[in-house]
Order: sequence, then C-alpha cells, then structure tokens
Amino acid sequence: MAKTKAKLKRKVSKLKKKVKGLKAEIKAQSTQPAVSPLAPSEGFPALPEIGGVTFAAGAASVKYKNRTDVMLAHVAKGSAVAGVFTRSSTRSAPVLDCQAKLVELQKTDVVEDALGVVVNSGNSNAFTGQVGAKSVEFVCAAAAKTLGVGAGNILTSSTGVIGQPLPHDRITAVLDDLAKGLDPSRGEEAAQAIMTTDTFPKGVAASVEIDGKQVNIAGFAKGSGMIAPDMATMLVYIFTDAAITSAAFQALVSDHNKTTFNAITVDSDTSTSDTLLAFATGAAGNARISDAQSADGQKLGAALQSVMRDLAHLVVKDGEGATKFLEVAVTGASDDASAQIVALAIANSPLVKTAVAGEDPNWGRVVMAVGKSGEPADRDKIAIRFGDILVAENGWVSPEYTEQQGVDYMKQQDLRIATDLGIGEGAATVWTCDLTHGYITINADYRS
Repeated sequence: MAKTKAKLKRKVSKLKKKVKGLKAEIKAQSTQPAVSPLAPSEGFPALPEIGGVTFAAGAASVKYKNRTDVMLAHVAKGSAVAGVFTRSSTRSAPVLDCQAKLVELQKTDVVEDALGVVVNSGNSNAFTGQVGAKSVEFVCAAAAKTLGVGAGNILTSSTGVIGQPLPHDRITAVLDDLAKGLDPSRGEEAAQAIMTTDTFPKGVAASVEIDGKQVNIAGFAKGSGMIAPDMATMLVYIFTDAAITSAAFQALVSDHNKTTFNAITVDSDTSTSDTLLAFATGAAGNARISDAQSADGQKLGAALQSVMRDLAHLVVKDGEGATKFLEVAVTGASDDASAQIVALAIANSPLVKTAVAGEDPNWGRVVMAVGKSGEPADRDKIAIRFGDILVAENGWVSPEYTEQQGVDYMKQQDLRIATDLGIGEGAATVWTCDLTHGYITINADYRS
C-alpha cells in the first residue's frame, strides 16, 4: 500500500511539473507584448555582410520551449576586439569572464586565432555563485570544441532572470547544429535570439570610406527594461570589416560609449549583465588604424558613434510600456559632468516621465528635478523649453507661453525638453521614454 501511494505521488508530481511547463509555454506564446509604437516602421534593416563574420541562431529551451534563445557568432582570426561592461557590483558570471578574457585578447594588436560568441536569453546567469562560473566554463569549452578554437577565445553573454542556475546543458546541446548553420546573412536571427522583454529586434548599419576602401559596420542590440547608465538588461554586438588594432578600437568604443549607451535611461536601473562587444575583422583592406585620434581613426569613430547612438535610441524606443521618446538636453551647467547629473535627474524622475505619458506639460516637475539633483543652478536664470517653445525664463514662466502650446506639443511621440541652468558652459544630452501602466504590467509578471 505504501509503495502504491509513493508511486501515485511521483506520478502526480510529474504531472504537476508537466502542467507547469505547458502553462509556461502557452504563456510564452500567447502573451508576447505588442510591438512598441516607437519601433521603426520599416522593421529590421538589411545589415551588410561583414567579411569574416558569420551567425546562427536556434531554440535551446533555456526558459521557454520553441523560442529562439541562443545565438552563435564566429569571427575570423586576425580580428581586433573591444568591449565595455556594466559597473554593477553584482556583475554576472559571463560579464566577469568576458572582462578577464579581454585583458588577454587585447595584449596583441589583433587576435591570432578565431573568436566565438555565444549568447542566450531567458536566464542571466547572475547571482549564481560558483555554479554560474562553472556554467560559463562548460559553455565556453563546448563552443571552443565546436569551433576549433581555444576556450579563451569564446566570449559569452546571458540575459534574463537573475538568481537561477543556467541550464547550460541545453545550450551546449545545440551548438554543433548552430555551427553547421553559420552564415554571414543571419544577423537578424541572431538579434532575435537575444531578446527578452524586447518587442522588436534592433539593428543598425553604417558605412564610411577609409583609405580608399569602403568600410561597413553592422550592429544589433537587445534592451527594454533595467536600462540606465553605467552601460545602460542591455546587450550589444557590433561588427566591422575595418582594419584597426584592438587598443585603438577599444579607445573608440570607450569614448563613444559615454555619449550613447551611457546617455540613455528607461527606469534608472543598471543591469548585472550589460555588455557591449565589438569586433573588427580587417576584411575591408584599409591600412590598419593604430591611433584612434588619427584622421582615419576619427572617420571610423564617427561612423561607429552613429551606429552606437542609433542602437541606444532603439533601446529607449523599446522601453517597457513606452509610448514617447524623450530627449533631455541641459546647458549652462558648471561643467559637463554636472549637466549630465541634472539631465539624468530629469530623465529618471517618475513625475516627469508620467507627465510625459499623460501628455501633461507640467514644467514645474522639470524645475523640481533640477533642484533635487543637488547640482549648482541659478534659480533666477533657469530657462526651460519644450521643443522650440520657450516655457520659462529668468526663473519664471515666460510671458509669451500659453498652456495650450504645451498641451499641443506633448501630443507628439518624439519630444525634447531643454533646460539652461544659467551658470556656465557645461552641457549634456540624454534620452529616455515615458513611464506608463505597461511598465508595471510587464515587470509585475516578469517571473511568473
């Protein structure tokens, strides 16, 4: 009798697990968020194929069944590599592993052997202790064997739920099949594989002539919530066929990160997993750039900056529940660093963001945010503009401003709030989105 009861309990337990799995699968398939109203109307762009780079993507059931959730990239030997990462004190195991490997990979101008990149969505492998570090080891070892390179040349990223062990065996099980499907044209599939609460894949491309050669840049990113400076959960992968040393490439990426990914915020929360990895294969055939400040370095940097900025904007435009895209510009600050703090105080203010969501031109909330920032400002010299409309000047509402002007302006999807503090030459611009009921709905249900 006891044995029969035990068997029944085991059967019931298995059935409960099966039902739970089916519910999760049904939810994954039936509750995909509607595409953001701020998404590009033309959809994902046609990314140029980058010589020396191939992609593959597939479903490993990391969290949900039948969802594309793993991407594999192969980068040819002789490439330069650069990266920037979250400065969170609770960085994930993949981030720590990438940071350590980059130190070694950047000791030479270019990496002698080929490189591999493995990214999964559904699980961030963060706050998982030594178990998480071992999972990274297993994935890197399997990918290295599959691609025929050393494990030190495999870089991984994970995004999704924090605090749950990564089912790395599900990832390693699909790597051989992914490797067979590597192709230079599969960038969009790779971009889709890294999405979590994103409502659309994000890709950007640019080209520039350097040394008489056409140089192409292609990048894709994921990010929707848990977005704030310090490498604004966000993952970014950029590929170019430019010939450049790793040191010069790193200088460009680090510099332009300040005015792109470190100048966006959705909800003021910094992820444990933020990663930007960039690769330059040299396939364009230009004379190799060794100085980021050289004329050719600056040319490449300008094109790179445009790709990074546009990807950063797409992350904000896919902000969880977003209906408005907002640029916040601050001038007249004591210095640029102070201007950045004030701009972020405005952009991160729940009161400002909800006013934008409600199309309420409540400029008093901007005044509040300036004051709470703690940065120097002259109350009687502050000026505020909504787009080209002068709302306040000399510390008081402009005599020419009417409430109807503000109401009409706030109905637009793309908005700009400019504030001059009246005390110096410091300036900064950041980008954010509004705060709606949609953000609460998405995050209240995120783990269920």
